[in-house]
Amino acid sequence: MHFALVLCVFGIAFANGQNCSTPNGDGGTCKSLYECEIYQKMFRKTNRTPQDEQFLRNSKCGFEGKVPKVCCPDTDKLTCITPDANDGQCINIRDCPALSEMLKEPNNTVKRDYLKASVCPGPEDPSVCCGPAPRLQEPLYEQCDTKVSALPPDPDSDCCGVDSTVGNKIIGGNATAINEYPWLVIIEYEHPIEKTKLMCGGALISGKYVLTAAHCVSGAILNEGTPKFVRLGEYNITNKGPDCVPSAFGDPDCTDDMILAPIEEIIVHPEYDRFDLDKRHDIALIRLKIYAPYTDFIRPICLPKVDYSQSPPADLSFYVAGWGRYIENTTAKIYRRSSVKLHVEVPYVVRDQCQAAIRTIPGVENIVFRSGQICAGGVLGQDSCKGDSGGPLMYENKETRKYEVVGIVGSGAQECGQPGIPGVYTYIYEYLPWIRQNIRV
Repeated sequence: MHFALVLCVFGIAFANGQNCSTPNGDGGTCKSLYECEIYQKMFRKTNRTPQDEQFLRNSKCGFEGKVPKVCCPDTDKLTCITPDANDGQCINIRDCPALSEMLKEPNNTVKRDYLKASVCPGPEDPSVCCGPAPRLQEPLYEQCDTKVSALPPDPDSDCCGVDSTVGNKIIGGNATAINEYPWLVIIEYEHPIEKTKLMCGGALISGKYVLTAAHCVSGAILNEGTPKFVRLGEYNITNKGPDCVPSAFGDPDCTDDMILAPIEEIIVHPEYDRFDLDKRHDIALIRLKIYAPYTDFIRPICLPKVDYSQSPPADLSFYVAGWGRYIENTTAKIYRRSSVKLHVEVPYVVRDQCQAAIRTIPGVENIVFRSGQICAGGVLGQDSCKGDSGGPLMYENKETRKYEVVGIVGSGAQECGQPGIPGVYTYIYEYLPWIRQNIRV
């Protein structure tokens, strides 16, 4: 054992006497680390957690020469408190039937979150706090699945905007969690030669309707392909079958297979004009032929309740998510297309500042920023770019942890992610009457 490392972990604190209390309140005896098997096992763990390190530091009770002394528990098991406030023992998850059974349902959000909260400082890898079998609340998808409807869910309910844990793509984006932004969809276009093309995104707002940009389903884009399907529950667009990522417990977290939902009807805003330089009314609804199920990976986002352009806080920011390009090198302006969902945070930009920024862009300096539009971004390397057209601009309520769709990715600078040049989005709040009028049960 390397004493320098031991000293680093345990610090240089001294304590007197043989009787002591462990960090979790159990009775123990102050003895050499070498004489305490349970702590030796914890110290030798390959993947010590920050909780393990803190527990080891707090267990010191002196030194025997250069060897740290620890408060060694009088029993061979460390005690702990479970996430639901029951007494438990910190043991290997494989020795805890109640929790090891949960590993068989990695897509159940409630159980996955309980497992993460059960991790405890202990000698096993991984160690979990094992107590009485927990009585967990029914997963949201089971509560909301019976309420799936063509109508958007009540924003005050838990059936929208809840993660089971937001030319056009994400610049400076980071990969999302596999179950993050479950309302995010990608539109599949039919092309006579290339067969299938993916050119735009959208947001699921109910069991039947997707919100997207008008320019994604009408005008010039139809020369590139005809929108035929919407992919629901997608994560990795290059993979066939369920998508998987590594998990903290060894077994991978995997999605259900994505659902290819046929498009039944496309409703473009009647005042949208693709030749309008101001890009107004760039909004459309897609009605699906089938009902989208409510699962960990497919859920609607809430429609907005608040006009965020009125008296916005100074630190107001939104999120954009999608599958377009991300910038790999800002200096060399090297872009890469992402195969997995990315997201990026973008700051809100007030109207006057946005208009001033637009006037600096050659070729579009005469565009007027109008009502029905909102600006966000303008940070180097942080913007929506090629591939995210039609996708949602999202606001996360930090108190409820719920998301609302604030905007639709529309026009922006020709060069993405440039400092001082924000993106312009269709502002959903001002189109709520039109959305509701065009949704039929």
